[in-house]
Amino acid sequence: MDLHHLEAFLAVAEELHFGRAAERLHIAQPPLSRTIKQLERDLGAQLFDRTTRSVRLTSAGEALVRPAQEVLEGMRTARRAVRSAGRGETGRVRIGFAGPSSHVLVGKLGRIVREQHPGIELMLQSTTYNYEALRSLQDGELDLAIARWRIEPQGLAHRVIAVEHYVLAVPAGHRLAGREEVSMAECRDEPFVALPADPGSSVRDAFIETASQAGFVPNIVQTAPDSWTAVALVAAGVGITFTLDTAIANVVQTGIEVVRISECDRPTFQQLAWRQEDRSPALRAVLRASEEALPTPDLPNDPPA
Repeated sequence: MDLHHLEAFLAVAEELHFGRAAERLHIAQPPLSRTIKQLERDLGAQLFDRTTRSVRLTSAGEALVRPAQEVLEGMRTARRAVRSAGRGETGRVRIGFAGPSSHVLVGKLGRIVREQHPGIELMLQSTTYNYEALRSLQDGELDLAIARWRIEPQGLAHRVIAVEHYVLAVPAGHRLAGREEVSMAECRDEPFVALPADPGSSVRDAFIETASQAGFVPNIVQTAPDSWTAVALVAAGVGITFTLDTAIANVVQTGIEVVRISECDRPTFQQLAWRQEDRSPALRAVLRASEEALPTPDLPNDPPA
């Protein structure tokens, strides 16, 4: 018994006429009769009572109608699912992101994907650091990543989705509060709250490098697992922190002030990245949606590092 046997059976069961059923199936009547007889032999039961004037379902035939309908509907559903997946209408796309600066971007992308591609599920994975998201992307554990980097990762395609600047967050009432801009050298004796060195953070790397260029090793009095915690510690007066303006914009700012750093006049860039060889239709659909949700901003003359 195969699918064409069930299609033939249902056509006869619904028409109760071999001639009309054959026309419906676009075949001649003799092959249809042979198909029904073969199905009856396979099942070991008579499915129809036939006379020269009528065709009626037997009890065995009536018992087969519903299972046959379910099998054929299941096959049609499977075909639709495969075709939809091939067109990028359904599927799953795993996206990794790090830090509060990414959350607004993820929200915008999620809204547009839901509106344009309701059959695609975005599986969100919040990581602590950009390097973790990029490593997972390269290893095939993610399909997309929102991240920034100082050295371009291999094997990834990407485009800029946000322009950012490094800033200092200081407690309200601090000696640097109220200033529009300070030099890093002025912070030589300040206690700092910083992200941990391991497993690594692009923000921490930039912080250590900027302090080194200013001629000092920063006095890190407290490490924080993420930007939210770092800002909370600054507001509590533990120290100051080197961070991104986009990170500060997406956390509660009570008790802190933001000051630009003169040495950090060149921006950094948040990017949407994916594996170059990935040809998933669902991923391609999400990438097209991302061009509306997260358009590439106007970039400065200096290209992204």
